[in-house]
Amino acid sequence: MALTASQTSTQPSSRRHPLVATAMVLPLAALLVVVFGGWEAVVTQASSVGVMLGR
Repeated sequence: MALTASQTSTQPSSRRHPLVATAMVLPLAALLVVVFGGWEAVVTQASSVGVMLGR
């Protein structure tokens, strides 16, 4: 008997919880911030937005 596409699928039928996805991505994000010096860019942008909002 031939298998259909739904029977051969290797992807899970349910989606990941957002907290699990966040936990998976945070280590890579932290590494990229350290390697590329992104922290200064985040601080600069946040400061600019704060000035625009009058804080």
